[in-house]
Amino acid sequence: MTLQDKIKSFLERDFVRNGIIGVIMFNAIILGLETSKTVMDNAGGLIKALDILCLSIFVAELVAKLFVYRLAFFRNGWNVFDFFIVGISLMPVAQGFSALRALRILRVLRVISAAPRLRRVVEGFVTALPGMGSVFLLMALIFYIASVIATKLFAATFPQWFGSLGQSAYSLFQIMTLESWSMGIVRPVMEVYPLAWIFFIPFIMVTTFAVVNLLVGLIVNSMQDAHAEESNAETGAYREEMIARLASLEAKLDALAAMPQGQSDQSKDHQ
Repeated sequence: MTLQDKIKSFLERDFVRNGIIGVIMFNAIILGLETSKTVMDNAGGLIKALDILCLSIFVAELVAKLFVYRLAFFRNGWNVFDFFIVGISLMPVAQGFSALRALRILRVLRVISAAPRLRRVVEGFVTALPGMGSVFLLMALIFYIASVIATKLFAATFPQWFGSLGQSAYSLFQIMTLESWSMGIVRPVMEVYPLAWIFFIPFIMVTTFAVVNLLVGLIVNSMQDAHAEESNAETGAYREEMIARLASLEAKLDALAAMPQGQSDQSKDHQ
């Protein structure tokens, strides 16, 4: 076994993967503690040293993967994701790059690539994006139409909420999220326009309860499909392995059957 094979076998062991997840979560705690002035005053040196240690482990893991997989490393989207996240942490923090220091918290996102269940969630979300695009387009049309109507109806009396197309769209977005929509916007409007509920209630029913739930349904559907594909792939791999084993066993039986009787007996005695 070559050095490359040994390193690959080591990286694929469960305790190594679980260890990387543990380092990611530990690093997340360290980065959170860095936001506390009290902690940094008392143990700032230790916190920074632990952060450097975690980053060193991440870099060592990436270097090992690059050595094992070479250019094939970049054919895996999750490897590219890890490379990008760790690369941000290695960028300089001086001369205009100090803002990048805050982006070190993005290392926590590496837990997505390290945990198969989280990968399935993200893959399901990405798979749902084409369908979500159609829903977002529908949502944009509804918002545009509703914003035009709201601006024409309520701009004169409530310019702070519906004075322009942009203000109306933002106010309608707040109403869609049900954030202080009743006491904050709709009831004051209804004090001047008692029949305003005829506009707002159907808008909430269509956007909040129909279109948003349609988005949720698309994402759930995609995650179920991704899980089913993974299960089918695992079942197919197991089936192929069993077929290969049966074929090997059949070949051995055929070889034994083809032997002369005396040689076959000797072979059995030897076994």
